[in-house]
Amino acid sequence: MNLIDLVFPRKCLECGKTGSYICDCCLLKVGKPKPVCIQCEKASIDGMTHARCKRKLTIDYNYSGWKYGGVIRKGILKLKYNFAYELAEDLAEKFVSDLQNSSNILPREGILIPIPLHRLRQNWRGYNQSIEIGKLIAAKMDWKFIPDLLLRKKISRPQTELKEEERMDNIRNIFSFNPNYLLLSTFQARGLSRPEANYILFDDVMTTGSTLKEAGKVLKRHGANIVWGLTLAK
Repeated sequence: MNLIDLVFPRKCLECGKTGSYICDCCLLKVGKPKPVCIQCEKASIDGMTHARCKRKLTIDYNYSGWKYGGVIRKGILKLKYNFAYELAEDLAEKFVSDLQNSSNILPREGILIPIPLHRLRQNWRGYNQSIEIGKLIAAKMDWKFIPDLLLRKKISRPQTELKEEERMDNIRNIFSFNPNYLLLSTFQARGLSRPEANYILFDDVMTTGSTLKEAGKVLKRHGANIVWGLTLAK
């Protein structure tokens, strides 16, 4: 226990029990979402995209740790709008434990790429929660981590404010591939490019999957073979 924990003891955001921001009892109450195909949102084994739904630029798999409710919802909102590194550590630790216990098809080797914020919004917030927690997850899973492989070209309205049919228009063509990585020789020199590599797009919450799907298209256009969508909650 460090000095901060002594002065400000960690308490569960849901029940107030000391020891962790997310206690195991409250986490169990949240429950897990059913695995679905990210394209049609119908039931799918292990979140694999159905063969009938696959296109050249579609994401291949998607996985979400929990339903978006209870202590997970409180943790994500607190992390998003009132950043606390200790809370990010708790979320990452719980999520990695879930990944290791619940999913048998996640790649042992992969490249984790957080969904980017526009630089103005990131400057306003002071951080990107998907970068901060994604970095912790990648380290614990022994995945490579590239926080700037994708760039956000413009500020969009928050997806949660929009109806389902508006979300695709809101996010369309919003991401671009970082030109610093466009030279294949540079990319290979950093040991980051292999044809069989698993590219893992990470975000905090998935609703319809529009953001992940749009980012996945950019990766596929630039040679990614297998693309995952990975989120804390759905």
